This record gives sequence, C-alpha cells and structure tokens, in this order.
Amino acid sequence: MTPTCRPAASRLVATGAALAWLGCTAMAQPLQLPGAQPFNAPGTQQSAPASAAPSAPRPRTMPAIRIPGEDSLLGKTVRRNGGAGEATLEKTATGFGLKLRAEGFQAQNLVEPCAISFGETPVPLTSLGKPAGLPRYKLEASACPIVFDVLEGGFLVVEPAEPCVIEAAQCRIDPRGVWGPDARTLVARAKEIEAERGKAENAVREGYRALSAKAELPEQRSIAREQAAFSSERAQICRDFQSEGSHSFCGARITEARAASIRARLGLPEPKPEAAKPARPATARRTPAAAPPAPVSQ
Repeated sequence: MTPTCRPAASRLVATGAALAWLGCTAMAQPLQLPGAQPFNAPGTQQSAPASAAPSAPRPRTMPAIRIPGEDSLLGKTVRRNGGAGEATLEKTATGFGLKLRAEGFQAQNLVEPCAISFGETPVPLTSLGKPAGLPRYKLEASACPIVFDVLEGGFLVVEPAEPCVIEAAQCRIDPRGVWGPDARTLVARAKEIEAERGKAENAVREGYRALSAKAELPEQRSIAREQAAFSSERAQICRDFQSEGSHSFCGARITEARAASIRARLGLPEPKPEAAKPARPATARRTPAAAPPAPVSQ
C-alpha cells in the first residue's frame, strides 16, 4: 500500500505541521542509489556521453600501385600481341622516338601477308601527358598516326580506331591492341605476372568503391555498370595475345592501366617509387686465435 500524507491536525503546533509536510515531500522522491544515472522527468531526453558520439567515416581510397614509366620500355623490342611486328622505344635528342615495323595483309587480298617498316631511325614521338594516368605518346607518322599509353614492359595502342592502309605499298596494317615481349619468353614469368595482376585487381576494386563513395546516386549506377563491363573489355583486348592463358601478361597490364586511370579520376598523387634498400654489410667472421705451440721437450 502506498503511504499517503494528510494535513496535520489543527491541534498540532505550526512548527510540527511544517516538519510533517517536509517529511512527506521527501518520501515522494525516488530513491537515488550511489553511482546510478540521475533521474529524468518524463518527456526529457538524456544526452549520450561524449565518448559514444559516432565518429566521421574515413574517406575511401585505393592502394598505391606502380605507375610504369618510359624506362620500363626503353630499348626493349616488343611485338603486337606478343608475336607480330617489332617496336622499340629509344631516346632522341628531343625526347623519345619509336622504331616500328608493322605486319599486315595486302589491301586487295587480305590473305596475302605484307610488312611495313617506318625507317631505320626512330620516328619522333609527341608527349600527350597522362590523360588516363599513364604516359601517352603520339607517333608522328602521317601514314598511320598511332597513339599509345606506356605499360610496364609494353604499350597499349588507343588510336587509330581502324587499321591503316599504306597506299604506297597497298598494305593494310592493324597496330591496335597490346604490344609486349615475345610471348614465348613470358611463360617462365607466369607466377610473377599473376601476382602483379592480383595486386592490380585489388586496386581496381577498391578504386571503384572510392569512386562510388564520392559520387551521387545516378553516377554511382554508371560506375557500377563500368565496373561490371571491365572484365569483358579486358577479355576483348587480350583475346588475340599469344598464349595469354599461360602467362596473363596482357590481362595484368590492362588491369594496371585501369587502376592508374581510376587513381587519376580520384585525383590521387602518383605513388613514389620504392627506394632501394641499402645492402646489408657482410658480417666478418671471427677467426679463432691460433693456439700457442706446445713446448718442445729437450
């Protein structure tokens, strides 16, 4: 039964009545135990402690990847799809040049092979910057103005969109696709190339997540479609690379190129090249001291 308080009788003196009323008021308050949270009246909201406030989410980013430079290609002979023609990047007095021999077929008879040499001296290249995150160059040859992006140990031709017809020789050449080392030399490097491809694929996944996190809803859908289409685009580019299933060179380089493109879209700085670790000095072995010769008894 809940205790009740009644007004003091008139026969009580004024002082006694005041004390009785104060005692009744104290009984109406809830019991406060040591360490308990303070009582909140109905309708009031208790603020959470400062330590429980949610922290701002960290912005998404992507892992650093290797951005290939001209040095990875300089002086090396590469072939279209690992087997046709020859191209060599060389330094010139004004920058870089490309020695190129392209193979194709007769324009009037597409089963009759032909070949076109662009000369014994390198054809000048014009730098176009890094619009897709990789060094891009244009071959200054009016007969077939090729535009390509530098890959690690090769290059990807992005223009022209159609094969070139060299009218003087009636030879139709197709420079498009990936130019890389002779495919016969790549099988021995298959494990190394596969590890490089794995790192690039992880960077591409994280890069697309970072792009999507920064975009509005309509653009997020476009990014998701682009990511879903990448595998088929890569397969289309690499389908003619010789022995691709044995070494994955083309797939690895195209994946690295896409990762570099995403980094450029995110506005991320190029990763600094890893500094070579200093060689560990060899520890000199201690030579045990020679034992003194035993005395010769006379």
